[in-house]
Amino acid sequence: MIQVSNLSFSFGKQPLFSKLNFSVKQGEIFSIIGPNGCGKSTLLRLLRGQLKSNTGEVRWNNIPLDQISTKAMARQVAIVPQSATLTFPYTVRELVTMGRYPHRKNLLRFHTRTDLDAIEKALTLADILPLADRYVTQLSGGEQQRVLLARALAQNSAVLFLDEATSHLDIDHKLELTELLVQLNQKQQTTVVQISHDLDLAAAISHRILLIAADGEIVAIGKPEEVITKENLCQLFRFDIEITQNPLTGTPQVTPRLKTSPRQPPFQQI
Repeated sequence: MIQVSNLSFSFGKQPLFSKLNFSVKQGEIFSIIGPNGCGKSTLLRLLRGQLKSNTGEVRWNNIPLDQISTKAMARQVAIVPQSATLTFPYTVRELVTMGRYPHRKNLLRFHTRTDLDAIEKALTLADILPLADRYVTQLSGGEQQRVLLARALAQNSAVLFLDEATSHLDIDHKLELTELLVQLNQKQQTTVVQISHDLDLAAAISHRILLIAADGEIVAIGKPEEVITKENLCQLFRFDIEITQNPLTGTPQVTPRLKTSPRQPPFQQI
C-alpha cells in the first residue's frame, strides 16, 4: 500500500535518514519503534507528504506521493498526534466534526446524515459522548487526546496514523484505544501505522514492526518476535533486559533487569 524507496531526508546539513527502503501492507498494523530523536515522527510526516524528502520516493498504491492532492490524502489517512495545543474554545462535538471536512464538497452546506452518524459513532468509540457539549479547553490532557482520536475516527479513513497517541492516556483508556485499533483493523480492514514506546503493546497487536536506530538506520523489520529481541533492544536502548513470551498473546514481552532491587529494605537512619 505504501512503498518507500531510497528515502533520504535531512534538517539543514544534519542528515536524519539515508536511503530507507520498506513498505506498509494494506490492512496491517505496522508499528514504528526506536529511541527518542531517531526521526519516527518525521517519518510519519514524510509518508503523508507533510515534508518533502531530499531523495527517494514514497508511493501510495503505486501512485507517487507528489501526484496525490492534499484533499485526497486527507480523505485517505487520518492522524492522531501525540498531543496538540487546544486553545480555542471549540466544543468537543465541534472539534470532532472537523474530521468530516475532507469529505465535504461544499463547506457551507449542512452536514449529511452520513456525517452526523460518523460523528456520533466517533464520540462513542472514543468514550467522550458525555463530554460532547463541553469546551475542549476545559478538559484534561487525556480527555483532549481522546477528542483528537474521535476527530480522526470521524474521517472514516482507510488508513490511521498515530504518533504516540497513547502517551497521555491512563491505563484503562490506553488499553481501550489498543483494543479499538485491533477492532478497526479486523472489522474494517483499517491500515494502522503507529509510533509507540510501549514495546509490549506494540508486540501484542502489530503484524510487523519497524525498528529504527538513533542514526535513522533501520535495525530490523518484520514480525514482533523477529524484531523484539534482546540483541536488538540492548543495542539501541542500552539496558539489560529479558525477553519472555506473553502467556496470553504468545508475543514477546520485555522485562528490564534493574541494577537495584526495589524490594531491598528501606534505608534506616542511625
